[in-house]
Amino acid sequence: MGVAAVPVDLTNPGQVFACLGFVEAADVLLGRAAGGFDWKEPDCVRFGFAAAGDEDPAVRVLRFLDEATVTSLAPPNSRNGTEKWNIDTIRDSTAFPFPDPESPAKLPARLEDNAGHVLVIDHWGDATRRDNVKFWAGAGGYPGAALARDALDLVRGRIVNRAGDPFAVDALQSGSFRFDWRRDYVPLDAGFSPNVHGDVVMRGYPIVELLAAIGLAHARPVRHNKLSYSFGVAGVSGTDLYDPILLRAALGARQPPFPGMPFRRFRMQLDWPGQENQARCITSVIEERL
Repeated sequence: MGVAAVPVDLTNPGQVFACLGFVEAADVLLGRAAGGFDWKEPDCVRFGFAAAGDEDPAVRVLRFLDEATVTSLAPPNSRNGTEKWNIDTIRDSTAFPFPDPESPAKLPARLEDNAGHVLVIDHWGDATRRDNVKFWAGAGGYPGAALARDALDLVRGRIVNRAGDPFAVDALQSGSFRFDWRRDYVPLDAGFSPNVHGDVVMRGYPIVELLAAIGLAHARPVRHNKLSYSFGVAGVSGTDLYDPILLRAALGARQPPFPGMPFRRFRMQLDWPGQENQARCITSVIEERL
């Protein structure tokens, strides 16, 4: 088994979701992936994960992102498409994950590397079964596939050698999925809005955003209301790691998925950086008592 460990801030929901993204991606790319959070050293919390083969799974996942091209997916007869944003749309006759959305913004994003491996990001359209955890609202219907493409373009060529601390990779980023609170702000709290200044661009964390979106493929935090969510993390007590299904269960759990599992739960508060009921951003995260 190839093994990896990355530093993680448990009070940053984007980083927690991104850890699941590492495992989800490694499971597709390498197989037999597993992971878990280790907080035995409070000042150096890490997420460890492993996958089949001898290759470092963090390096493999980052290489996939470095090579990936982005297309969008649509049902065969859909009028939706992302060609307007220079992203090809594949109209596929296989089962579509949710009803044809009302606009191209929610079309699934399809990431494919040079070897033909594919990862699909589609959580933002899953409103009929689970909360879609869609914190972004694109101006002019800017699609999720375009946000994924933009994030990849910001970090190409400089991420594979950052496998030891990938969540620290930053870039000037004008738009994101809003999972990493380090980029976001509420203008009323900040005292001004960078959007009205043409020479001000916020610094974001594209790897966190991309992997967080992948990490929500099969798991969601618990929604209390539009501006409040909780999420759980599964800790390791020894060297054993958890299968993806247990990491997914822990993310949305109120108690440990099974007795004896080290488990912590956090609540995140959000606010409206602009017009109410459009984009949301994370403003605070606190640990909950179990």
